[in-house]
Amino acid sequence: MLNYEKIEDINIKEKFINDFNYIFNKLRNQKEYSEITFLCVGTDRITGDCFGPLVGSRLIEQLKDYNYSNINVYGSLKENLSYKNINKIIEKINKKTITIVIDAALSKEENIGKIFVSNSKTILGKGLEKNKIEIGDISIKSVVAKDYKIAKCNFKALQNISLNGVMTLANIVSEGIFDTIRKM
Repeated sequence: MLNYEKIEDINIKEKFINDFNYIFNKLRNQKEYSEITFLCVGTDRITGDCFGPLVGSRLIEQLKDYNYSNINVYGSLKENLSYKNINKIIEKINKKTITIVIDAALSKEENIGKIFVSNSKTILGKGLEKNKIEIGDISIKSVVAKDYKIAKCNFKALQNISLNGVMTLANIVSEGIFDTIRKM
């Protein structure tokens, strides 16, 4: 289960912001790009998997009053981006883009409530034993439940997560991303 005290700890927020700023700015200096694309993966039908769509909805809301014509956000509570429809979006992505994939993750119990940022591709479908899709320049993963290494158990775990905990993690990530974008 998510430990709310651990999630709300200022150190989780600071660590995410520092990690994301470092990796994002390093990539911006190394890669020629004309767009930034956020792929917020998940579905609002499963509480543990709605992390990505929550972040996407928040980013869309935060960005609407700014003129960021080179930023695309796919995946929200209104229009889910899932394993089933992501290939259509992948085809639309400009080759000169920084692609940031945001998704819920399963891991060891001690990692629940942590947010991991890496400069590597995200592997979609791994936790539920589907064919794997690798995508992205930056991966943001929020660990919402324990990985039981059995698809049926993992699916059940994702269905029994507290929405409050997932929303807390989504708020941390969307605020950190928005803060970074405003400073560009």
